[in-house]
Amino acid sequence: MTYTLRTLFFMFFALLLCAITASSDDESYARILTKFKSSLSNTNMLNNWIEPVENLCNGYKPIWTGLVCDNGTFTGIKLENMGLEGTVDVDSLADLPLLSLSLMNNNFSGTFPYNDLKKLGKLRSLYLANNRFNGDIPDDAFSGMKSMRKVVLGFNEHTGKIPMSLLGLPRLVNLQLQNNHIEGRIPDFWQQNLIVNFTHNKLEGPIPSTLSSQDASSFSGNINLCGKPLEPCKPKKSIPKIAFIIAAVVGVALAVIIIAFLICWRRERPLKYEKSIDNHHAEEATHKDTENYENNFEQGKLYFVRNDRERFELENLLRAPAEVLGSGGFGSSYKAELFSGQPLVVRRFQQMNNVGKEEFSEHMRRLGRLSHPNLLPLMAFYYGKEEKLLITDFVEYGSLASHLHGKRSPNQPGLDWATRLKIIKGVARGLAYLYKELPSLGLPHGHLKSSNVLLDSTFEPVLSDYALTPVINKEHAQRFMVAYKSPESTQSDLVTRKTDVWSLGILILELLTGRFPANYLKQGRGPNADLATWVNSVVREEWTGEVFDKDMNLGRHGEGQMLRLLKIGMCCCEWNVDRRWDLKEAIEKIEELKERDSDDDYSSYASEGEMYSSRAPTNDGFSFSNA
Repeated sequence: MTYTLRTLFFMFFALLLCAITASSDDESYARILTKFKSSLSNTNMLNNWIEPVENLCNGYKPIWTGLVCDNGTFTGIKLENMGLEGTVDVDSLADLPLLSLSLMNNNFSGTFPYNDLKKLGKLRSLYLANNRFNGDIPDDAFSGMKSMRKVVLGFNEHTGKIPMSLLGLPRLVNLQLQNNHIEGRIPDFWQQNLIVNFTHNKLEGPIPSTLSSQDASSFSGNINLCGKPLEPCKPKKSIPKIAFIIAAVVGVALAVIIIAFLICWRRERPLKYEKSIDNHHAEEATHKDTENYENNFEQGKLYFVRNDRERFELENLLRAPAEVLGSGGFGSSYKAELFSGQPLVVRRFQQMNNVGKEEFSEHMRRLGRLSHPNLLPLMAFYYGKEEKLLITDFVEYGSLASHLHGKRSPNQPGLDWATRLKIIKGVARGLAYLYKELPSLGLPHGHLKSSNVLLDSTFEPVLSDYALTPVINKEHAQRFMVAYKSPESTQSDLVTRKTDVWSLGILILELLTGRFPANYLKQGRGPNADLATWVNSVVREEWTGEVFDKDMNLGRHGEGQMLRLLKIGMCCCEWNVDRRWDLKEAIEKIEELKERDSDDDYSSYASEGEMYSSRAPTNDGFSFSNA
């Protein structure tokens, strides 16, 4: 296709005019955004909002933090997880071409200016979740906003009723009002493909038939809601007039009795706050751990070390229902549920008071930057002079220790060989990641044991309680941490980066034998027999299936692979640190393992046994000479 010179000139002029117009618009938008920023506080993450600026967008990439761009055009504001506070000057945004506005996961409080929201006529999505906005949402807050598709207001403190103006949004597909204090009935929403979440409010009455196909979980936590998909509504029964008369008479009589009782009670009233001794002891036995969980934290602050988790205050955490998970050498663990019902685990430590706040905080931030499928991520922490809290996700299938040594129902199978192999490979990968990311730590884990290996619903392992040696009081660590049960610690008061390898070896033996390492229960570092000694006493007589846990469903198809893993475990448990495998060598051998033996495996066992015997543990005759 050919163009005349005149045509090309007009095309160039048109493009130039568009570019000049876009630049001019962005300069105007920048002034508006700067004014909007001035209404906010704690805006450290918006330090690059500096004028003048010719263009706010470079393709799909914003020049200023927190903006949304679409092919060079500024279309939205996305200020999430920034700790922002202050007021939200929606009125100042009226002249912006906003399609989306998100202020989720910040620290805003007070009332949101819903009355000005209608000025953002092109808005398609509004995200205000996980703040502390309160007050009623005006009934006409969304009037005329025909383009609105998503309204996400969950996890705030809104009161009042669901605004009727939401019924006037023909394109609405997502409405989230969960975890507020909204009351009254649910309007008859008519929009097709609408997904709602009204959980944990004060709604009542029948659910509209137009929402009956929603999941029941969308309405949970509203005790006075009924109708499909919840339980059917009970028909109201008419009460005869005589019943009201009887009720009134009974009420008067009860009032007289109560007044007489109070008069007598005041004559011989016990001391203020006095309780029955029996009641006191009963409450103390039931709630002691939960009360301890709430003590001494009222004035503190949570520090979040990850940006991919919902934010909440320490006060919200302390008010949440808590369940005691257990208590160990480092302190107690609690399961707490807040906001959306996502469970969290709160670990309480009292033996970290030799570390200053700055040093502790820096180490926690360092751990917060770690990310691996086989590590339990640290979410947040609390620092107090006497006590510290570490907040993590809850892992639903419990610990490896509970699966190996816990009580099972008669029909519940044990962990089979394939599952145990999957677990130990995941553990090794998580440990390798710690070694890579924490090269300056002498003990990248330090407390590797089966109760610190958690399992998700697919039996994928995640490591917990890792890299705490820099912040745990040393004398306490020497009493309780697994690393200080190692031979080098008990013999010469030393630990090295190979000490975690010894812990890995003990874990492998525990996984294969089903026997708990009893020496872990002893406090301190005195000499004691360990699991490796028992394994050696069995296998040096002859290699038999006696050493393997019968719950693995032993079979000839995998016996050779189990044997190889047993040898790896014993080479990791070598008492002589110089002869002990390093982590890289152990992981390479673990990764080579398979679920089933191949036809060539049996013929290779003898030659492989010679290789292992040259590297085998040597403690009182520890060897693989009979392998």
